[in-house]
Amino acid sequence: MATVDQQASQQTPTDAAGAGNGLADAVGAIPVENPATGEIIATVPDLGAEAVAEMAAHGRAAQPEWEAFGFEGRARVMRRAQKWLMDNAERVVETIVSETGKTYEDAELAEIGYAGAAFGFWAKEGPTYLADQKVKSSQVLVKGKKLVLRYRPLGLIGVIGPWNYPLTNSFGDCIPAMMAGNSVILKPSEITPLTSLLMAEALSECGLPENVLQIATGRGETGAALVEQVDMIMFTGSTRTGRKVAEAAARRLIPASLELGGKDPMIVLSDADLERAANFATYYSMQNAGQTCISIERVYVEEPVYDEFVAKVSEKVRGLRVGKPEGFGSVEVGAITFPPQMDTIKDHVQDALQKGARALTGGHEVQGKGRFFEPTVLVDVDHSMKIMTDETFGPTLPIMKVGDAEEAVRLANESPYGLGASVFSRDTRRGEAIARRIEAGAANVNDAMINYTVLELPMGGAKASGLGSRHGAGGIRKYCSQQAIVVTRLGMKKELFMYPYSRRTSRLLARLFKFMYGRGKRA
Repeated sequence: MATVDQQASQQTPTDAAGAGNGLADAVGAIPVENPATGEIIATVPDLGAEAVAEMAAHGRAAQPEWEAFGFEGRARVMRRAQKWLMDNAERVVETIVSETGKTYEDAELAEIGYAGAAFGFWAKEGPTYLADQKVKSSQVLVKGKKLVLRYRPLGLIGVIGPWNYPLTNSFGDCIPAMMAGNSVILKPSEITPLTSLLMAEALSECGLPENVLQIATGRGETGAALVEQVDMIMFTGSTRTGRKVAEAAARRLIPASLELGGKDPMIVLSDADLERAANFATYYSMQNAGQTCISIERVYVEEPVYDEFVAKVSEKVRGLRVGKPEGFGSVEVGAITFPPQMDTIKDHVQDALQKGARALTGGHEVQGKGRFFEPTVLVDVDHSMKIMTDETFGPTLPIMKVGDAEEAVRLANESPYGLGASVFSRDTRRGEAIARRIEAGAANVNDAMINYTVLELPMGGAKASGLGSRHGAGGIRKYCSQQAIVVTRLGMKKELFMYPYSRRTSRLLARLFKFMYGRGKRA
């Protein structure tokens, strides 16, 4: 870890940006803090609009060569990167932990595991998802013609990543974008930029041509400048900032894919396996200190099993260790990565307590070095409290008693967000029926968050949780434009419907259309 951090802190603004192209428009230096210790571990440049424009020019110049690699050539680079990641996993984990304060297990499972799978998945499936598609048509006028739908790279993709998953949700979106044949400029969060810089170094070692992937370090102004330069923007972050990104993209008429906030509900029915449900509620609310867009943020439990469920969860949460990660197996709950997030967590908990909620465990910021919050279980909660309606993004779990499944579904949908959800019931048919009624982009039955690891399925939000999706065919096709091609191989000198019009030909076509489309009874 020391080597990575020392290298990052000693880099010039040009080197740290990963461009190597003489950029000089750095507004200033941004300190990178280890939130588990409060120590400054590196500095990176705060790049301005001129620097971003220069990077865009270099990215556009590099893109044709990268596209010319073809699927096979690009896949070779991705598979080399997959091997590099596995060979250097310890170094990457150390870097992630140093800038996020998350546990080693969170970095290994949710970041290394994801990226390792993603490199291989997109190398294999990208060519299939983007292959030319032959199309058949019922249109009589194109009978005998060749119809093709093809996908072509948009050119230069901008990715703006969040601070909570610097490998998975920042760099991870670059993988399909590059596999599609685009060049990419990644603007990581200024809170956690070091992982992105390390991965740019890795891709260079693996044979990625210069300037196909560039890292634009900086604050919000850097991201705003990026939106003005690219052909498509992929943004992951808050709904508030996502609206601004969408507005800027709309002004330029470029596509935008947005994964935004979430307030994911969990429904526990009276016939659920309570031990499994309690384990999942504990893990998926506290994993990464609750700093996951699809973490369980609120639970609705049917009255007959409420007390037993609450007792199980409270006991499990009470036993969690929180603090500075010292290696694998040292703690379960790590640091609060983003300084303002601590204020939000404390505000939500205090608001709930003031309105009548009770904290069965936790409820306070941990005093001392670093930024930590006690794993917290809240009961006697309702929708008058921020903890049940606003995104908390911390190690908190409010549990609400409901009369039946109908009330649980109504309350689950009583939210502007719709990212993920989960339902627990031994009756899987009933559980699935309820999951289908929840207004969310993804729903799990007797599980939670696991959908994110299934790269074949789309991952995206409903309502204020975003537009578009990652993963699946749409997760790479969004980085392309569609082109429809019609090829006439054998044809007459002139089509029947062309000039000059004649009464006989026009009547013949009219009868043909009536025969094709006017037959049969209409209900």
